[in-house]
Amino acid sequence: MMRPHPASLLLLVCLALNARAAEPAVKLTPLADRVRVEIGGQHFTDYVHGDGSSRSYCYPILAADGTPLTRDFPMKETPGEDTDHPWHRSLYFAHSMIGGVDFWNEGTGDAGKSPKDKGHTMIDGKIEITTGDIGVIRTKDRWLAPDGTLICTDERKVSFHANSAGRFIDFEITLKALPDKPLLLGDNKDGTMAIRVAQWLTMPHKVKGVATGGTGHIVTAKGDKDAAAWGTRADWCDYNAGRHGTTYGVAIFDHPENLRHPTWWMARDYGLFAANPFGWHDYEKEFAKDPHRGDHLIPAGGSLTLRYRFFFHLGDEKVANVAANYADYAKTP
Repeated sequence: MMRPHPASLLLLVCLALNARAAEPAVKLTPLADRVRVEIGGQHFTDYVHGDGSSRSYCYPILAADGTPLTRDFPMKETPGEDTDHPWHRSLYFAHSMIGGVDFWNEGTGDAGKSPKDKGHTMIDGKIEITTGDIGVIRTKDRWLAPDGTLICTDERKVSFHANSAGRFIDFEITLKALPDKPLLLGDNKDGTMAIRVAQWLTMPHKVKGVATGGTGHIVTAKGDKDAAAWGTRADWCDYNAGRHGTTYGVAIFDHPENLRHPTWWMARDYGLFAANPFGWHDYEKEFAKDPHRGDHLIPAGGSLTLRYRFFFHLGDEKVANVAANYADYAKTP
């Protein structure tokens, strides 16, 4: 038997290493109705944009060890999962009062509290993707009323990356009013930059009187915890829980340049978790009788940019150094 020459073996090793080095740290693959996102060759999430839903969203969200961090429903049914609020699709941006249309709820959701008309968003044109140390998806979107009337447009940039601390999704969106009409973003608790965490990550809660949920905890940058975190304002908020001996967490960072920073937190025991800069009268009791306290008007032809970071980590908020990671994010212009 002929043995390969040492030089040949060295060449093969070098070729293999070069091939591995050529693979981007974050790889984006366009598919029919989504963009698949891989980090270090492992599936992280998909940016789903063409499955007929009312909006684009990220699903699943996977930790580096493959643990799912968001609820499967309504994308698929998993035994033991709550099946409330079918419009809570994993990770998404939406709001319940935009130009007199509800872009958060669907069907008869929140009847009587939000506008009756339920809108949807759709990508306008080509999806731009960039791979590398940071994977980036850029889209332009149209926000449409049920009859097809254009309410507003947006430009968004969704970035994916990772380091030794964990995995990250940065979401930047610029909402644009039409050239001849101002855009009113109304005061309502249902919104805005949101995630619906996995069932095991939720706090203990009840559905129709039956105890369900996980062992999760909520904590904000100001130290408000669990149920006390709802409707409070803080730079960041974290949801974490243990599973099979490991603690996993999800934090949302509110960029300091955002409207009304620090934002209010729509953090629910059943797993909905969102930053909402518009729900002022719903969140603060002294303004409960002023339903327009949190309204924000974008002038005709004007715009509003909002930026958030999702930090998917191991350990609770202290072990994961959430505060320090937020401080690093806050420095980004």
